[in-house]
Amino acid sequence: MWKGNKVSVVFPTHSERDCIRSVILEFHETGFVDEIVVVNNNAEPGTSEEIAGTPAREVFETEPGYGHAIQRGLREATGDLLIVSEPDSTFSGHDVVKLLAYSDDFDVVFGTRTSPLLIWEGANMGFLLRVGNILVAKVLEFLFNTSQLTDMGCTMRLLRRNAYERMKAGFSVGGSHFSPEVICLAAIHRLKSIEIPVNYRPRIGESSITGSKFKAIRLGVIMLGLVVKYRFKSWFSSKSEKRSDVAGAR
Repeated sequence: MWKGNKVSVVFPTHSERDCIRSVILEFHETGFVDEIVVVNNNAEPGTSEEIAGTPAREVFETEPGYGHAIQRGLREATGDLLIVSEPDSTFSGHDVVKLLAYSDDFDVVFGTRTSPLLIWEGANMGFLLRVGNILVAKVLEFLFNTSQLTDMGCTMRLLRRNAYERMKAGFSVGGSHFSPEVICLAAIHRLKSIEIPVNYRPRIGESSITGSKFKAIRLGVIMLGLVVKYRFKSWFSSKSEKRSDVAGAR
């Protein structure tokens, strides 16, 4: 609970069997988390057994993809403050309080993994991955005139319930580029948002995306294309609305 608001954490899981139990307990032990929803997205065998007996509630999403898993978790969560993270040990439960503190003033709080002092030794944030995330983020920041952005792919973030309700109808990405879609929608809906640095630790197991340079570069290109598409889409939508207003005034 945070100042009378129920706090929910959503974890999508596919290949985190070996660490998911410890991560659930780490977040729960912060004392602020009221509900943890784990979305089993065709997870490896044994994952459900690791979740059993923890404070988390497991739900299942058969449609493959990071975006589909997150969207299912958000639909299932009942909190006033919705935190999304990953149960692969890369993110710290300690940072929950940071997100909550900024939620007092902002509708959406995005995490960033690109702050050098918070990138742990051994974390999967090499030079190319870090620069790629920053560059795409800066394109979005410029095109949408947002507050400072330095990370396109950071899963850890917080949405106030009212912000989620405004954005959810626009969710269309089921894959790994769901993260920038949320940032674009927050900008389009003119939600008050801010980005804050979070700890980024070594992953237990190998990521199916950033574990491969080719896949990481391909994802970066897809993210960039998504940002540009949303910018043009919002421009045309805005012009259409203005024309409708003019016609209605006549």
